[in-house]
Amino acid sequence: MSGLVFIISAPSGSGKSTLVNEIRQEIGGLEFSVSYTTRKPRGSEQPGREYFFIERKDFERMVAEDAFLEHAEVFGNYYGTARHFLDDARARGNDLLLDIDVQGAAQLQKKLPEAVSIFVLPPSRSELERRLRRRSTDSDEVISRRLQTASREIENYRNYDYILVNDRLEASIEALKAIVLSERIVHEGRLPSPEEQPLLELAGRWRLEAMSENIQSILATFGG
Repeated sequence: MSGLVFIISAPSGSGKSTLVNEIRQEIGGLEFSVSYTTRKPRGSEQPGREYFFIERKDFERMVAEDAFLEHAEVFGNYYGTARHFLDDARARGNDLLLDIDVQGAAQLQKKLPEAVSIFVLPPSRSELERRLRRRSTDSDEVISRRLQTASREIENYRNYDYILVNDRLEASIEALKAIVLSERIVHEGRLPSPEEQPLLELAGRWRLEAMSENIQSILATFGG
């Protein structure tokens, strides 16, 4: 494997976690970094699966020990990516997938400018609100705050290599797979086989420069 690092970010409720879970099952040699957080588990979340849930004082100790590649405070809780995940993946010759917010992504892009970055967008603000209300027992105030945060996060789209609009789940899964597999081909510096060429073409449709018109129409629904 190539030792690539993939950064994937999205506003809360965009369906990023579902996409990540799917490609983790379908693509070999792709490790996933489980973030540390000071928030409490939600629903069926289990320690070590979705997150490592730790106390605030323990998180701050890890920050002092420089144990994180990146960390940020989001909605009053800390989130961070432990440095050892990258070291372990590289030692095994595997690629690493990082599921982090725009603050953490910005930190990592400075440290790892060669990382491949993917920003997942909802098709519209109204669809994002619908997903947030469907998945959560959050109050209207919390949902409103998440939507406001989403509006700010989306403004960072230019900092990413790929913009993936998660409209239809199956199509989005195939697009994300194509991005990962095509980046491996490019990183290896080899010509794609005839069977692999469609992967590069599909991935190319989601590159930042190819998505400008689509992005503007989505931004308009957020008032941007």
